[in-house]
Amino acid sequence: MGILRTDRITGLGGANAIKGSVKFTGDASSGTTKGVSLNITGSDKDDLNFAGNDFTFEAWVFPTANIAFNPVYCQAWGLQIYIDTTSDDNNVKIYVASSDTSSYAIGGATSANGTIKPDAWNHVAFSRSGNSWTIFTNGTAATSSTSSQSLVSSNADYTIGIFNSIGSGNDLGSYFGFNGYISNLRIRTGAHYLPSTNFTPPVGELQKTSDTVLLCCQSSADSTKEETGKTLVPTRKNTNDKLPTASKFTPNSPVGFSTTTDVGSQYGSTFDGFGNFATSTYMVPPGGNTRERNRGRGLIGQGSNTSSPSNVKAISYIEIQSGGTAFDFGDSTNGSMYAMTAVSSSTRAVFAGGHTSQSSPYGNTNLMEFVTISTTANCIDFGDLDVAAANRVGASNQTRGLIAAGYSPNTRQIDKIEIATAGDATDYGDLDNQGFYGLNSGGMVSSSTRGLYAGGSGNSAPTAINTITFSLFSTSGNSTDFGDLTHTNGYFNVGNSNGTRGIFMGGGDWDSPYPATDQIDYVTIASAGNAIDFGSLNTARYNAMGASNSTRGVIAGGRINPAPSLPATNHIEYITISSAGNGLNFGELIEQERSGAGCSDSHGGLS
Repeated sequence: MGILRTDRITGLGGANAIKGSVKFTGDASSGTTKGVSLNITGSDKDDLNFAGNDFTFEAWVFPTANIAFNPVYCQAWGLQIYIDTTSDDNNVKIYVASSDTSSYAIGGATSANGTIKPDAWNHVAFSRSGNSWTIFTNGTAATSSTSSQSLVSSNADYTIGIFNSIGSGNDLGSYFGFNGYISNLRIRTGAHYLPSTNFTPPVGELQKTSDTVLLCCQSSADSTKEETGKTLVPTRKNTNDKLPTASKFTPNSPVGFSTTTDVGSQYGSTFDGFGNFATSTYMVPPGGNTRERNRGRGLIGQGSNTSSPSNVKAISYIEIQSGGTAFDFGDSTNGSMYAMTAVSSSTRAVFAGGHTSQSSPYGNTNLMEFVTISTTANCIDFGDLDVAAANRVGASNQTRGLIAAGYSPNTRQIDKIEIATAGDATDYGDLDNQGFYGLNSGGMVSSSTRGLYAGGSGNSAPTAINTITFSLFSTSGNSTDFGDLTHTNGYFNVGNSNGTRGIFMGGGDWDSPYPATDQIDYVTIASAGNAIDFGSLNTARYNAMGASNSTRGVIAGGRINPAPSLPATNHIEYITISSAGNGLNFGELIEQERSGAGCSDSHGGLS
């Protein structure tokens, strides 16, 4: 009889857990008669011809045989991504040809600082950023090469799971075949993983984004399923070979777990809903408060999608504890808004205020709308704010939301709503400091008893301030002075909390050219006092959005340096709230976004 170990039970990844992979039964021997692949043919190859442009490749791979040339993806001589499991310490290798021959501009660039584990799931990625070509293994920037070479297109099929040489169509020519499993293979335009920058590999099922040109190997039932509309052609060299087959995937098994039967079936004991449940091994429940189980969904709402702004109606969501790419949640129904805020309970999120236009007159709104956080859907009308303004800041506990300050008209008023009951807001008091907008508007710093507001713009612009003030949820009236941030670049920072500690991330300076900061500060919410240095973000930003649960704080999107253009980004970072340190890579929003609103079903005010 085993001990229950629920951290290894499949399904804790929720609806977005990785469900499937594709099994390939290739052979490494040159000239072998054994090889199978998924082929991309004809016009489906057109948007995979990147020439000299940036692009990003990534996939989960599980090599099951010692093969010297274990090809994952191939564009004939033009681009080859493969794994060497017999030499070079199990490295990923990349070949980029200078012509439609075997002459290489980047020959055998290897992941010298990161190895691939045989009989294990490993995340591999490859990204071109300008003239930099970087290999990543399990989130580590393993090696980079420099070349201005333009990728060579080929008449041959592009292939997954086999090396296709100069032959055309299904003529595989001289080849090698992948042996093992490939899952969540995605190719996008643009450099999403940057040189010398490590990241946390995504653990959820990858999503199709606006820049995705190939996404496949995700289904446990159909090996040819592809999300961008391309046709994948199963191909074999020999009629006796087994075509690529769909298989399941165990999403919560860590990098490097061993397998003896089916992929993902044995790590301690894993129950995946398909196979046998072995009780001979041990299982251990995960740490943390059981009240937080299946919680930790963050919503990132609306805003502006580019540095040349246009409003968006879309709301996306992230799983805070897992990391990875954001998912589509729904849309605003009151019209697209930016420079808004949000408050939330454990079940409901309310989006409030903002601009309806990017230029004067800005069309400030008093509209509020809500969603049920657990269920993807469009927003529903909630009621009206007492003050129609943009750039407001929100704080909330399980029952009450406070929406404070704002711009155009400039106001320090605090509006109150009862989150469970739709209706209009009422006047609660005023902010007792010099700020009126640009406070920690992209998230919230709350305990169950008080909400904090920090930074922002002073009443006599251009002035950035560093003051922190707080309100009690139980008692109406003006806010009370709390302390100061460590810096004055707190204009449009992001606030997060776990109920005990409040985190303030990023921000900017009011003065042109409005540089963004990477500073992270923290306070103890129950004890007034000045903020303390926590660490630094990987990417300096302001106008970002935030969300938090009991352990993590997340900052998403925003405007980034260089000034004065300050373009919008889709990059997401996270910190562990209890432990001072620098930001870590979390994943990406669906698109570049700034000046939206963030909240979650498990922030500190709900404890």
